[in-house]
Amino acid sequence: MGHPLNSFVNKIVFLLLISVFLSACSKRAPEQKPEQNVQAAVTPAVPIPQFEGKSAFEYLSKQVEFGPRAPNTDAHQQCLSYLQQVLKSYADSVELQTFTVPGYNGVLLRLTNVVAHFNLKSRTRVLLSAHWDSRPRADQEPGGAIDKPIPGADDGASGVAVLLEIARGLRQSPPPVGVDIILWDGEDYGKEGDMDYYCLGSKYWAATKPFSYQPIFAVNLDMIGQKDLAIPREGYSVQYAGDVVDLFWNTAAEMGVDAFVDRTIDPIYDDHLQLDNVGMKAIDLIDFNYKYWHTLQDTPDKCSPESLSAVGRVLLRVIYRKIPVQPQ
Repeated sequence: MGHPLNSFVNKIVFLLLISVFLSACSKRAPEQKPEQNVQAAVTPAVPIPQFEGKSAFEYLSKQVEFGPRAPNTDAHQQCLSYLQQVLKSYADSVELQTFTVPGYNGVLLRLTNVVAHFNLKSRTRVLLSAHWDSRPRADQEPGGAIDKPIPGADDGASGVAVLLEIARGLRQSPPPVGVDIILWDGEDYGKEGDMDYYCLGSKYWAATKPFSYQPIFAVNLDMIGQKDLAIPREGYSVQYAGDVVDLFWNTAAEMGVDAFVDRTIDPIYDDHLQLDNVGMKAIDLIDFNYKYWHTLQDTPDKCSPESLSAVGRVLLRVIYRKIPVQPQ
């Protein structure tokens, strides 16, 4: 039997040797873990909702059924209530921006922009818009101007119809980015050549919007429902937001949507320009080559579900697949 102290020392030495050995082992390359499934670690892409052209066409027809939506008319007020009701059933929040503007002959116009928000938490936001009012005079009638409001199926109702159907899709499949939809009032009030009385709703919103609100881009829809739709690159859109124009036309080409034609037309004074003027990147999707423009023949039978669907599908593809999302 050895000395207890010697036995204790021997145990200490043994433990020190084991410690050194384990320490040396710990400095070796870490053991390779089984390779993880990369796909499982990636957040699945949010499914793109189906755009239903027939549903959009029903939204178009419903607006026209109220009658011409010229400011200060019963049809205008009835349609406003309808639009608010539809968007409230889909959006995270809806607000009415009501304001008054002096019109012609001392008339005070009572106007309202309808603003709807989706995915309020997202810092990455896009703005989609269209005007919901219709023109109070048929000044392009073939036989001469008529002081009577137009039905406004393509010129007004078509853009709104696409956005209402998109809103339905955003409800079904919440988007990966924030989406704000604004329906402008008073876009088509002005007399021919009097730009001060056009785009009243977008001008008012642009002048009063929160300074901090800056979407990555804005898209305005106007006259996009007609049969044989052919949307060219609009001049102001190319000038102020050429990269956004390219994004939409390239996406349409990828999808085989031939309603987006690769030619550029002269600038058109429209709601998107009011957004460009306050520093936004805004484009206008518009087919101005419409023989029933500002006439009493601008009725739903001149429009088609297929045209509405062409625009809506491209918009949804861009929203759900083409926009880098900022961290929350």
